[in-house]
Amino acid sequence: MSELIVGTDEQPAAQVHPTALVDERARLGGGVSVGPYSIIGPGVTVGAGTTIGPHVLIERDTVVGNACQISMGAVLGTDPQDLKFKGEHTTLHVGDRTVIREYATLNRGTAASGKTVVGSHCLLMAYVHVAHDCEIGNHVILANAVNMSGHVVIEDWAIVGGLSPIHQFVRIGAHAFVGGASRIAQDVPPYVRVAGSPPKLYGLNSVGLDRRGLSDEVRRALKAAYRILFQSNLNVSQGLARAEAEVEQLPEVRHLLTFIRNSQRGITVA
Repeated sequence: MSELIVGTDEQPAAQVHPTALVDERARLGGGVSVGPYSIIGPGVTVGAGTTIGPHVLIERDTVVGNACQISMGAVLGTDPQDLKFKGEHTTLHVGDRTVIREYATLNRGTAASGKTVVGSHCLLMAYVHVAHDCEIGNHVILANAVNMSGHVVIEDWAIVGGLSPIHQFVRIGAHAFVGGASRIAQDVPPYVRVAGSPPKLYGLNSVGLDRRGLSDEVRRALKAAYRILFQSNLNVSQGLARAEAEVEQLPEVRHLLTFIRNSQRGITVA
């Protein structure tokens, strides 16, 4: 039998459907529910209060946080789809209160980083694919059939529209909004909106920044930096230098400038 947390008045015992298969080396927290015909493999840890629907596969070496919801047919912790993978020990980590909808697939990492990471309070809609060595922050929303290649980084509060493919090693910045069916082959800066195939910039993600509660001061500074970086005739180096000199260096502005300066694949531009 797998290790089950014994129930208490505050935390009931895990409930496993009779048709589910749970490896003896898996560990299920209190209040976990495992639905019909689901399979939980070796080295899997499932946090307290997580609900696992029917026909879910969590293959191996995966940590799922507390109070997550994993829907029917989702597949977690499978081998990376990378020819360089030689069977080395790697992991998948999913944070607390993350929702993974039907038929999403999340692979473990490779030797490159050793792990794939999905943060807390995320929503991964149906048919999302999270490839090996990806790093997804907190409060990220990936709409239906977003498909990531390996080593993608998506920062906190970003939203990616459905049917969007993301090239390997691409970064999507914090609070960015990517429209549906956008082919993302270069980095998307923080705080902006992009859409299209090829994608183009469409200004700051003003609605998102307002919903996140960023102050008027921060939004004014980001707008000033955006105009210098993307609406002037300056090249990237010149734009970064002028923005540093002329825009108040609030933390959000510094993050925007550092993100662009560190880009390896280039920045999506208008």
